[in-house]
Amino acid sequence: MNKVLYIKANAKPEGKSRTFKISDVFIDEYKQNNPDDEIITLDLYKEDIDFLRSKDLDTVFGPKNEESKNHPTLKYAYQFAEADKYVIAAPMWNLSIPAILKAYVDYISVVGIAFKYTQEGAVGLLENKKAVYIAARGGSYAETPYELDGIYLRSILGFFGIKDITTISAEKLDVQGENVDKILEEAIDKAKETAKNF
Repeated sequence: MNKVLYIKANAKPEGKSRTFKISDVFIDEYKQNNPDDEIITLDLYKEDIDFLRSKDLDTVFGPKNEESKNHPTLKYAYQFAEADKYVIAAPMWNLSIPAILKAYVDYISVVGIAFKYTQEGAVGLLENKKAVYIAARGGSYAETPYELDGIYLRSILGFFGIKDITTISAEKLDVQGENVDKILEEAIDKAKETAKNF
């Protein structure tokens, strides 16, 4: 049985988020194909997530022991490390990810949990896992230098050792004259197909 962490990062409520229209279908399709897997939904806007403070830095970068697992600053890092698969649903905002998702990444980017330092440099500790990033975008940014949301998430996940990463994006949703319903339908179809083999 695999543990799937479904990370949602959008201030829009259910029913109004175009990103969640795609990601929720992905999760439903995944459940149908993997009924025994555990899916944990983490809605970042419903969590008490703040930016890291100076008092948190020693905990994040310092040594870890058994008691560390009970430290509130590290709860997201341990939860992330314990998962086998990740579904990250977040819209592109201002060519990047929502600030709350970046704050969350700061909480999971913990030495000794997500990665470690060696004589050769940093080494990811979360190998043999997979992730899918699902995003709604107003313009056309895939595979361009402006796709900073996807570039960043693929980079940080790769830094953790996660190499199997798929991006599903609905592009041009705010471009005048585009058929938004068709764009979303195509992204949903891709989400269904991806979920079958995720």
